[in-house]
Amino acid sequence: MKLRGNGEAQEETMTTGASSTLRNTKQEIMPAEVRTVDTEGYEIYPAYALDNGRIYKGYHSLAQWVMEQKTVVIDGYIGNFWEHIAANLTVELEKLGVQTHCYFMHDFLKLEAEIERLVAPFLGSEDSVWGTKTSLNLTDFYRWDALADLQPDSDYTVNILIGTGAALSEWDASVIYIDLPKNELQHRMHAGTITNLGKFSPEKPTAMYKRFYFVDWVVCNKHKESLLLRTDVLADGQGIDWITWAYTPDIVNGLKSLSQSVFRPRPWFTPGSWGGQWIKEHFHQVNQEEPNYAWSFELIAPENGLVFENRGVLLEVSFDCLMIVAGSDVLGKHHPDFGNEFPIRFDLLDTFEGGNLSIQCHPSLSYIRENFGETITQDETYYILDCTPDAKVYLGFQDDIDPAAFRHELESSVENNTEVTIGKYVQTFAAAKHDLFLIPNGTVHSSGKNNLVLEISATPYIFTFKMYDWLSKDLNGDPRPISIEHAFNNLRFDRKGQRIAHEHISKPYILVQGEGWKTVHLPTHEAHFYDVHRIEFKEEVTVETRQVCHVLMLVEGTAVSVQVGDRETVFRFAETFVIPAAVSQYTLVNNGSGIAKVVKAFVKDNHGSTS
Repeated sequence: MKLRGNGEAQEETMTTGASSTLRNTKQEIMPAEVRTVDTEGYEIYPAYALDNGRIYKGYHSLAQWVMEQKTVVIDGYIGNFWEHIAANLTVELEKLGVQTHCYFMHDFLKLEAEIERLVAPFLGSEDSVWGTKTSLNLTDFYRWDALADLQPDSDYTVNILIGTGAALSEWDASVIYIDLPKNELQHRMHAGTITNLGKFSPEKPTAMYKRFYFVDWVVCNKHKESLLLRTDVLADGQGIDWITWAYTPDIVNGLKSLSQSVFRPRPWFTPGSWGGQWIKEHFHQVNQEEPNYAWSFELIAPENGLVFENRGVLLEVSFDCLMIVAGSDVLGKHHPDFGNEFPIRFDLLDTFEGGNLSIQCHPSLSYIRENFGETITQDETYYILDCTPDAKVYLGFQDDIDPAAFRHELESSVENNTEVTIGKYVQTFAAAKHDLFLIPNGTVHSSGKNNLVLEISATPYIFTFKMYDWLSKDLNGDPRPISIEHAFNNLRFDRKGQRIAHEHISKPYILVQGEGWKTVHLPTHEAHFYDVHRIEFKEEVTVETRQVCHVLMLVEGTAVSVQVGDRETVFRFAETFVIPAAVSQYTLVNNGSGIAKVVKAFVKDNHGSTS
C-alpha cells in the first residue's frame, strides 16, 4: 500500500508491527486504553473522564456509524495516514456488506511546482531554519474547479471524501475530523513516512519541520478552528492499527468542563545533544532506551494535547481545541489581548550528566514580528528545579565586553571548529534550587550542565539564536545551526556587569502569608509580561484567580491535591497543571510531609508589550 501523509509518500507495507517502521523514535504511541502503571510517580498520560458521553475504539464501530450516514467527509490534520485509514474503514464496511467508494483529497492538490511557488515567500533562505508564518489558507493548495465537479457515486452504498481539507468541499455530508498530536507527527516526519502538504516525497526533517511550522500547521490550524464546532465526530489518528473516536458535542462538553476546573496537558519528551539523565531516572514511565532526555514539553500549547478517558478508552485532542471552544474561560481578563493563543510555556531542560546548552539569545518583539510573523516573543526565565553543587548558569555579558572581539571569536569558531573562551565575554552564576534567572529577549544566556531547569516562558519556542554550541553535534552527528547574524541583531550589550546580578536574578520576598502558608513573589524582569509566585504551605491554602489563568508546578514535595468545587485532582512533583481564569478559587492540599512548594506563573495585569 502507498502511504500518503498529505501529499504523496513512499511505499510501505502495513503490518501489525508497522509502527516501528512508520515512526522514528524509541518512544511508544500513547496507548488506546488505560494501563495499570506506577501511580506514585510522574504520570506521562494524564487523562480526564468524559463523563457525559462515550469514547469508542476501533474501525468497526466507526464503520457502523459511517454506514448509517451514507455520505461522509473525513477531514483532519496533516500527517494522518489517509490511505491506511481509508483501507481499514473500507475493510470494516465490507464486513457489514457495504460497497464503499473513497475519493482522496490529495488527488485534487495543485501541482507540486505551483505549491512550491506559493509557499516559497514564507520559507526564507534554504540554509535558514526559520521562515515567516504564512498568510495562505488551506483552500490555496487545491484545484477547486476539479473538486467542485466531484459528486458521490450512486452506484455505491457509501461515499467517502477523505483527507486534509475534505470539509471544504460542497458535499452535503456528515463530517469526521481526525486530529493528530504534533509529537506523533514529528516521529512520522523523522521516519520519512509523511510529507508536507502538496509534496510528492519527504525532505530532510529540518526542511520538513520548517515548512510544517511556518506554513502547513498555520493553514491547518486556521482550518480546524473554522471547522471544529460543525463536525459530527472527532477522532484520534495517532494509532497505526487502531482509532478512537467520539461524537463532537461530547468532546466539546468535555472541553468546556476542563475550562471550569483544573487540567494537565499530556507532556512529551525528546532527547538532544546536551540532554541529561534526570528525567530518565525520575520519570519511570518514559522509555529508558533513549540515550538521554533534553526536554520535557510540559505545556507548549501549539504542540501539546489533552486526553479524555471513558470506560478505559483514551482519546487525545490538541490543546487548541480547548482554546477554540472556551478560550475566554481559560484566559479570562487577558483573552482580549491574546485571543486563542495561550501565552505561557512550561518545559523542563535536563542537563544532568549532560552538556551545556548553546550560548544563545532570543529576538525582540519587533524583530520576531517583522521577520517571523509571531505576535509575542520568546521571553524566558530559568527556575532551578534541581542541580548539583557545581551547576551554573551563563547570563549577561562581562562588564568589559567587546562586541567586535566577541563576534570575531564566534565566527572563527564556526570557520575553524575552535573553542571560544566564553568566560571572557559571558558571566556565570552558581545555580541553586529555587533560583529564578530572568532572561528577557536579547539577553545572552545558557544553562550549564547538571541542572534541571523549569523554563517558564512566553509561548514561542523555536526562535533560539545560537552563537556557540561548544563544538557539539546533534544526535545524528551533524553540527547544529549557528545564527550569529540574527543574534547580533538582537543582543543587548548593555546587559552586563553588576546590572545582571541586580536586574536578572530574581529577589524573592514574602508577598502575603497566613498560618501555615505564605506566597513568595519572585519578581520577573520589567520586560516580561508574566510574573511568578511560589506558594509554600504545610497543610493547605486557598488561592483566588481574580479572572487570571494560573500555570503551576509542584517544585518541592511529593504530591498535592487541587480542589476545585467538588472535584479533587492529584498532581505529583514536576507535573504541570493549569487553573483556568473561570475558576474563581482553588485549594491546594499538601499530600506529603514537610513544606510543599508550588510555582505559579500568570500574566501581569499591566503586562504591556515586550521590547
